[in-house]
Amino acid sequence: MKLGIASDHAGYDMKEMLIEYLISQGHEVIDFGPSNTDSVDYPDYAKKLTKSVVEGESELGIGICGTGIGMSIACNKQKGIRAALCSDSLSASLTRQHNNANILNLGARIIGDELAKDIVDKFLNAEFEAGRHQKRIDKLEK
Repeated sequence: MKLGIASDHAGYDMKEMLIEYLISQGHEVIDFGPSNTDSVDYPDYAKKLTKSVVEGESELGIGICGTGIGMSIACNKQKGIRAALCSDSLSASLTRQHNNANILNLGARIIGDELAKDIVDKFLNAEFEAGRHQKRIDKLEK
């Protein structure tokens, strides 16, 4: 799968760890930055990530900041994005199954690396169930 990933300075180390992990799992990863831990503004990186997902360059995206909240808010400003902040594996599966989320947001100061990997795996391996959930997605898109 071709995935986009972006963070702010607080999420940089987790982003780098996840890039390595995702590549080892056979995914292609587009890194939208940043390139170090210098202070940056998460909306700038969320914009790059969401553009990639909306335009189809990336199939799905992962956004990371300190809590995941700022990145989630910023991602959801973009039409066509359904970004979900997940701190547990069940939510990651369900947000794909029921909400057809196309961006996963993580809080690097909230969860550890092993949990982050499991959340990402659950998010990527779940599929949208459509059916009764589709009418809700259609309402979100209006």
